Amino acid sequence: MHEQEISVGSGILLVEPFYGGSHKQLIDLLKKNVVDCSVFTLPAKKWHWRARTAALYFSQTIPYCASYSLVSDVVVFNSHFNMDSFLSSIPSHMKKIPDHRPKNLDELIRPKCVVLSYPVQFPDVTRLLPQHKLLKLQATVTYHSDHSSCQEHKCLMQRCDEEPCQSFCQPCAVQRPECGEPFSDQGKPLHIVWPHRWEHDKNPELFFNTLLKLKEQELHFQVSVLGETFTDVPDIFPSSKRLLDSHILNWGFLSSKDDYLQVLCDADVVVSTSNHEFFGVSMLEAVHCGCFPLCPKALVYPEIFPVQYLYSTPEQLFKRLKELCKRPGIARRHVVKVDTSKFSWTSLKPQFWTLLTDGRP
Repeated sequence: MHEQEISVGSGILLVEPFYGGSHKQLIDLLKKNVVDCSVFTLPAKKWHWRARTAALYFSQTIPYCASYSLVSDVVVFNSHFNMDSFLSSIPSHMKKIPDHRPKNLDELIRPKCVVLSYPVQFPDVTRLLPQHKLLKLQATVTYHSDHSSCQEHKCLMQRCDEEPCQSFCQPCAVQRPECGEPFSDQGKPLHIVWPHRWEHDKNPELFFNTLLKLKEQELHFQVSVLGETFTDVPDIFPSSKRLLDSHILNWGFLSSKDDYLQVLCDADVVVSTSNHEFFGVSMLEAVHCGCFPLCPKALVYPEIFPVQYLYSTPEQLFKRLKELCKRPGIARRHVVKVDTSKFSWTSLKPQFWTLLTDGRP
């Protein structure tokens, strides 16, 4: 059964200066579901130059059409962090103009602003999940569907990282996925995945330096470094590949979506070290595949992830990974407290429909 398309009539123009990664996913999703839209894109190269100059290029190459408005009626951001950082930066940016500065732009734009999360298409990955993740998922679904009235429902989501606990939740006797019998793969090293663009704004230096410290302490781990590469690859990637060779399971972009999802399903921990992130699709995809997330306590991440998944310093990241290397069962048993369904296209489609038809989500 095909998804119903959003019919909004003529005059929908989709412009994307960086047609790759999550940007491409969003454009392709809208193009597939919105009837009668025009799309103009540029290849996913030189992100910072695209952000600075693509509007000038498009102004000369997109044909004039009376139905396209060049002044926005509504400005949509994919997170509150994205919106707030944009608006708060306007005054200081305008001060760089030597004279004839526009005034109060942030105050003029703010009433137009709304937040609408990026719509992620989460596939069914049950066929790709290893046994321990599949059992954990089944136990969670069974619990919520059959025992929602249990007074002890919180025990399903409690962390069992520090103290041993009983394997069953009373009075429902629902087996707790975090505290059940040992999994058959407990002897495997911790599998860490880093699924981001190979560019400096994702701070690969912090990630690889942390892994090298784990290696120096002779801790057992395996790593998959995924994500797209572009014209210039930071030097830290080839040098780290040589130094971490014995720990590497997967290296480089996987063009097959199934192959990519399989790695996420096989991994235990997903790490972000980003210096620049307004949403973070790959982190949510990894959580959807059962990975334990570790993210900076900055940028958009506190808006999406509870505090137990956030680190403030490189030392904290190292300590968290060190503990998980020693006790990988902590990550494998843990039920991540992030509801990815609210970021799905299924949940957000009505808001996009309203945005494109009425001008407000």
